[in-house]
Amino acid sequence: MVKGLAQKKSVSVAHIERELKFANGSISKWDKSVPRADRLQEVADYLGVTTTFILNKSKEESK
Repeated sequence: MVKGLAQKKSVSVAHIERELKFANGSISKWDKSVPRADRLQEVADYLGVTTTFILNKSKEESK
């Protein structure tokens, strides 16, 4: 979900994690767990999308 959005912005997920001061690999773990709302909002703001957009993309990819 986030990986595809990051690629469109020409940044890596690791770069986003560093910029937002997240633990290394934390965004990748979102595929197996629900992210905290504040963390999801930070990533959405960074990527210029809404949290709803990220969550809906995630649902589409899991189908």
